[in-house]
This record gives sequence, structure tokens and C-alpha cells, in this order.
Amino acid sequence: MVEQDPHEVRQLVQTLEAASKRNRSESKKTFGCKKSTFVVAGADDIKVHSWRFMDWDYKRSDLPTYARGLFTTKLKDGRDEICIRGYDKFFNIDEVNDTRWRNVETNTRGPYELSVKENGCIIFISGLEDGTLLVCSKHSTGSRGDTPLSHAQAGEQWVERHLSKVGKTVKELALKLRQMNVTAVGELCDDRFEEHVLAYDEDAAGIYLHGLNYNLPEFTTMSGSEVHRFADEWGFKKAEFVVMDNINEVKDFLDKCTETGSWNGRDTEGFVIRCQLGNSKSGEYRDWFFKYKFEEPYLMYRQWREATKAVIAGRVPNIRKHKKITEEYLIYARRQLAKDPKIGKLYNQNHGIIAMRQGFLDERGLKGSEIIAMEREGDDVEPAAKNFVVVPVASIGCGKTTVALALAKLFDWGHVQNDNLGQQKNKAKKFALMVTNSLAAHAAVIADRNNHQKRERKQIIDDVTEIVPDAKFIALHYVHEPKGLLLDDIRRVTRERVLTRGDNHQTIRAGSKDTGEIIGIMEGFLQRFEAIDTDREPDMYFHEVIDLDVADSSRENLEKIVNRLHSVYPNLVKRVPDSAELDAAIASALEDYHVQTDLSWGNSKKAEKKMEKAAKKNDNHASAAATQNKSQDPIVAVKNLEYFGILVPSSDIQQLLTTIFNDNTNGSAERNKLYHHLKNSRRIQPSFHVTLIHRAHSKEQPQIWEQYTDLYISRMNERVSQCLPINPPTKLADARVRVERLVWNDAIMAFVVRILASDEKNTTNGQEKLPSSWPCVNTVPHITVGTANPEVKPKQSNDLLQKWLQVGSGGDTGIWEVEVPGVKVLEGSVLPVMMRGK
Repeated sequence: MVEQDPHEVRQLVQTLEAASKRNRSESKKTFGCKKSTFVVAGADDIKVHSWRFMDWDYKRSDLPTYARGLFTTKLKDGRDEICIRGYDKFFNIDEVNDTRWRNVETNTRGPYELSVKENGCIIFISGLEDGTLLVCSKHSTGSRGDTPLSHAQAGEQWVERHLSKVGKTVKELALKLRQMNVTAVGELCDDRFEEHVLAYDEDAAGIYLHGLNYNLPEFTTMSGSEVHRFADEWGFKKAEFVVMDNINEVKDFLDKCTETGSWNGRDTEGFVIRCQLGNSKSGEYRDWFFKYKFEEPYLMYRQWREATKAVIAGRVPNIRKHKKITEEYLIYARRQLAKDPKIGKLYNQNHGIIAMRQGFLDERGLKGSEIIAMEREGDDVEPAAKNFVVVPVASIGCGKTTVALALAKLFDWGHVQNDNLGQQKNKAKKFALMVTNSLAAHAAVIADRNNHQKRERKQIIDDVTEIVPDAKFIALHYVHEPKGLLLDDIRRVTRERVLTRGDNHQTIRAGSKDTGEIIGIMEGFLQRFEAIDTDREPDMYFHEVIDLDVADSSRENLEKIVNRLHSVYPNLVKRVPDSAELDAAIASALEDYHVQTDLSWGNSKKAEKKMEKAAKKNDNHASAAATQNKSQDPIVAVKNLEYFGILVPSSDIQQLLTTIFNDNTNGSAERNKLYHHLKNSRRIQPSFHVTLIHRAHSKEQPQIWEQYTDLYISRMNERVSQCLPINPPTKLADARVRVERLVWNDAIMAFVVRILASDEKNTTNGQEKLPSSWPCVNTVPHITVGTANPEVKPKQSNDLLQKWLQVGSGGDTGIWEVEVPGVKVLEGSVLPVMMRGK
């Protein structure tokens, strides 16, 4: 028995109440919560409140609880109480950082309980103060007399049925659960009530009990053997599980089951793995779940279901994989639908799905797992690679065009850019037509536009499918959700990219337009961005979705894409290019790309005039650049300088951090807490620099500020004389820094560095003598790694390092430090940085 702490529960409810009252703009910055209130039928005037976060919020690090399914109520004495407590949201293997195999291997301990993932709807059961049994679905209590039957009400009926078999009453169960302070968690599997993908006949139907969770904010649950004993005593069905002590044994077991998508001769959706995760705050372990879902035959069954519904609706079925066997299944399904029109109507109501599938399998004399095994052995060869449409889903500055150009170069794919069409009538239709035209010559075509809203994705899928019915769509999804957690970093990264590329874009002329205008356009795309949701139209028609990190380089994302495509479509990407080939493709994309605008659509006379105007503009490019630069006097531009710094390679800093913190023998969980927080909450900076002098110090250190501004004016005058643009500013010189120590507290982390004398090659530039070293106004030259939250500003690294000089580290100083292993010298570039909006 673990009792609830009234003060702790009250704090939780107050936090949830505040979150439920936030408006949409506020909840994007932090988190929001939906509150629903229900009157409990048959209880003594008791109300319960359901609290619900958005799915993507569970990836945040600042939620007050991670329960997915949480109900509270008030006792007669006015105290708040948790009355239903579901599991903490758990993720599939490799879905989030914690569930990557390397982190599971490193950060968890056994015993590992692998429970079969039953295929139904979750049901929560607990006891209220007056002895009433509360039965809920994930977010609702349901109502008696619901038509059709609600999940909660169906669960209530099944509870009564189970209890009657063992001679127990509903009130006895309520009192027992209340006395234990637990929520019983089960899976309602009943094909007569609601069909899913896997079959449950009359004997197999019921509530499969798989959890007993303590009603506490922090997730604490009972073992599988304790759950089984409770299920036996109270008449519930039991979710099977196996226990293993070693994570490598777990991985081998799951890999073997993946080959057929079954266990013990039965198709299954996968396993839920229960274990314990090391707590980075206390060094202690806590209960933790992750899941391992089998792709097959579950995905094949789901494809058959959606293809059947398409046939009933008169649409062309979307056949992603298993083409041969799916076409055979559809012949069988069409025969059954033709026999009796009622079958189609019931099918759309999710009844008869399993019977249709099983009838086909029985006719073929095969199990789903046997079909998958045959395909793995090559009996069902995927068709030749053709008619693939690659659809980026991105905002401005994510790197989609760089990746598209690299893919086109590597595999000879088509590449159609929406921006090349300019402003035209029926532009979306023409874009789709160009994609289909390109499919005639290429196995795959990249439909290069942002596609950041569902309506755009629906348009390209509908218009291409109308002309090429067997087209297959692959989404390159640059992840933006949860926006409240990710947008700050996405803004920083994408603005840097867009403002650096200048005018080399058809519509976003960052070199010519006002910076504020460019940022405003980018912000509009970010706010309108709609994440991919494969459970709903139109995104359910993507054959493959590849999630990409906006902050990763185009080179990293390119490698991720080709590896995934080689795995899923080996006939399309027959081999993975080596590192040199990937590097060359990205270099070509960055160096050889020049804006091209296609004016061949629309009115021919108007198009000719536009082409003449464009040609004239190109002829006068050099003189126009010179004129522009004369109007942008470098001496005037000095007024817009914010600071000078030495930019160092991000990859080197990231590698240092990995070396320091990924050594399992190096340091306690408390020591590593800030790093893991920065990494998991994406608070590590996307780029790294040593600040040499900020405008704020120009009056205190006028000689140093003047030294750098004079160098800046000299460099920019050189560019003006060569008819080169001065915006954005380019590097002033090379520089070298030695990274010596890493210092941090609970709010900020920074590398202490030493600025080295320049190499001989950098000491002269024509007739001009450069400084042998680069003066820095900060007492301790440093590179800020990241801050714990947006309220902590990077400049506070100076305060941390001043205190570090005075009191050192360790003990009760609140400061940690570690020496950088070896001698790490980085080659960097001295750069001027302009004020925002300039």
C-alpha cells in the first residue's frame, strides 16, 4: 500500500488547472492541458476530472506528470485525489532518444518483462470514496444508456461478466482497488463490440489485465506476476509475458519474433517491455516502459483494410507494399462485396474486417506470418522501382532543396521546384503535371516545395494519382512538433541558413529584402506548419514517412534518407553510397546550385517579356552589384554590427561533448544532469563561437572595437571593388582556438578556450598585416554550449566563469568542471555578426 500525499496531489491539480486555462499561443511556448469533467453514474454526487495533454507534449521535459489517462476528484473533506492513473506515455523503439537501443542498453536495468501487446482499447478501473467502481476509457467515463455503446460502458459490462465467474461483486472490487490505492489497467478486446486488426473470437474476448498502477503523480506500477495473481483472483483475462534479465537477450528475442510478426504461433502487434530507467536527478531507478511494434503482418493487414474501404468508396486502392498478395486479396474482397451489398456497409462501420481477411487466408491456406516469411525469402518480389514521388514537408530554411539536389545527383531522380514556376494561375496543378511528366523519365521525382500544410499534401497526392494511379509517395518530414519545445531552435537554425544564402533563391531574397520582412515570411510558415499524421487523410496515403531533424546538417539528413530508402525500397536505392559520394553530392548541391525560373507556362507574350527582362538583368548583373554595394557603404554598415567572434565547427564541439558524457564510467547522474537536459530538450546551440568583443563593450575597449571594425571595413571594401555583395558579411580571417576545459552549473554550460597565435599563412594578406592573435574582452574566453531554459542568456557564461575562477568547482560550489581529453585545437573563422533585423 502506497498512500497519496495530499500536498503533492494538490500541487499537481493546481498546475494542471493553470495549464488548462492557457490560450493557444501560451500553450505553444510551454504546454497546455485539456480538462473534461464527468458526473459518475450511480455515485453519491461525485465528479471526476480528466486531464489530457497533446501527444507531442509527452516528449517535453517539463510536464508535471506523464500519465496518459489521468482522472482526479475531490473527497468529501475537500482534498484532491488521483482516482485513475494510466501508464506514463511510452514510445516505440528508436522513436525518441530514450528508446534508442544504445540508450536502452546503457540506461536501463532488468528484470525485463515482455508483455504481448493486445490489440483492443485501454480500460481503467478503480474504486471511489463511496465504494463506487469507476470504469473509464483513456479520457472518458462514458454514460449509461450511450448509443452506440461507449468504450467505458462496454468495459463496465465486461467487468461485471468477469466478476460473476469468480463470485465477486463490483463493490468488492472497488473497495479492494481503493484499499490498494491502485488503478487496474486492461485491454478490452471484443470483436463484437469493435474490431481492430487482430482477431478475438468469443472465447478470447474480454478484458486482458496487464497493469496495476499506484495512484501517484510519479509512475509506480506492480510486477507482471502480481498483476497475474490479481487477475486470477478477480476473474480477468491475463496478458501473457516473459521475463529476461539481460537486454541483449531481449533484443535477440525481439529480432527473432520480427521475422514473422508472431509469437507462440499467434500474430501479434508487438511487445511492451517493462524495466527500470536510471534517474538522472537522483541516480535512482524508476519504473519505465517502452514498446517494440512489429511492422508485419500488422501493416499488411491494415493495408488490406484501407484498400477494401477504397474499393467500397470507388477509389483506386493505395497499395504501398505486398503488391502481389494484396492484389490477390482484393480480387477475393470484390467477390464478397458483390455477393451482398450489406457487407460493404458493415465494413465501413468496422464490422466484418477480420472475417474478410480470414476468408481470404483460409482460401489461400496461409497464415499472415507465413506470407511475410515467403516474401522475406523472395517468393514475392517487389515490382521494379518506378513512379515514386518524394514529398518534402518543411518550412523555409530546413535544407529541403539541398537534400533534393543531392538525391537527384546520386540516383538520377527528377527534381521539380515549385518556386521555379513563379506566380501563375493554376500553379499547383501545373506543379503536379510537371512531376508526372518527370516520372516518365525517372524512377523517382522530388516534388520540391514546402508542403507544410495538409491541403498541399492532399493536392499533390490527388493530382498526381489522377494521372499516375500507381504512384507511391514518400514524405521527408522535417519534424516541427512539439512546437513549444522545438520552434526556438528551428528559428535560430533556419534564419541563419536563409540569411547566409542571400539572394540565391527564387522568392526569398535575403540579400536584397529587409531582414525583418524575410523573418516575417519565415514565421508565417512556422505558424502554419501542420505535422504529418498518418492516421488521417491525406497523410495516411504516404507509403513511407522519414522523420528528419531540422537542426541536423543536410549531409546528416541525406545519409538518414538513403539508409531508410535502401532498407524499405531496395529496388529504388540499390546500394547506400559511401561517405565520399554523399559528401560530393552535398558539395555539388551547395556549390553548383543557381536560381532558375521557368516562365514557359501561361501567356506566351507575357512569358517572352519576362524572359527578356531576366536576360537583361543577368547582362547587367556586375554593374548592378557594384551600384548596390556603393549604396551599402561598409562604414555605414558598421553601425549595424553586434559583435565579432570566432566561429568553430559544430561537429567538433558535438564530438567533444559526446566523448565527455557518453563514457559510462565518467561521472554521476547528478554531474551529467545538465548535459542530458540540454540534449533531450534541444537546448544545445546549433552553432558555436568565441565572442571576441560585443558592441556593449565598444566604449570600455575602444581600441579593440576599432581594430575589428577597421578590419571589417577593409574586407568589405575589397568585396565592393570586386562587385561582390557585402550582405551577408563574410569571414574576416582564419583563427585557431584550443579547447581546454568544460565548466557548468545547473543553468549554463561553456567550454573554456585559449585563442592561439595565427599560423604563418594567416599573418599576411596582400600588403596588410593581420594580428598574430585575436584580442578578447572577456576575462575567460569561452564557447557557450547551451542554457537550461530561454530565461538563462548565453552571456551569463561570463558570470559562471568569474565565479569558477574565484571558488573553483566541486563541493558546495554548484559548479562542475572536466578537462578536455588530449590537445584539441580547432580551426575557426573570425566573423562579424550583425544586429537582428539588419
